[in-house]
Amino acid sequence: MTELVGIVLVSHSPEMAAGLRRLLGQIGSDAVPVAAAGGTDDGRIGTSYARITAAVMEADRGAGVLILPDLGSSVLTARAVLEDLPRDGVLIADAPFVEGAVAAAVTAAAGADLAAVLTAATEARHVTKL
Repeated sequence: MTELVGIVLVSHSPEMAAGLRRLLGQIGSDAVPVAAAGGTDDGRIGTSYARITAAVMEADRGAGVLILPDLGSSVLTARAVLEDLPRDGVLIADAPFVEGAVAAAVTAAAGADLAAVLTAATEARHVTKL
């Protein structure tokens, strides 16, 4: 089987990242490597450079990794990780956290490449609910 694009969920809330990870496992595919990097190193609300770094390594199976941050400092911290530790095939999505993650996981589960997974995540911002 071809390796699938991995997904990293970066949230200020450990519970939000873990919950979205469970949701993606249920609707995307358990085969898609999804890592949650929620909260600070001591479990508080916030972001963690070390958690994001570890999550990227966990999700990377060789087909690339898409990082989906929720807001504010999660974006800044994810960008700092990539600036300090540049890796080929690791991108940050400017996408809605939940909808983007779902679109990314479904697309990754279908075997799409990193560019297509990124496109699916970013295009999720235009999906209307009514």
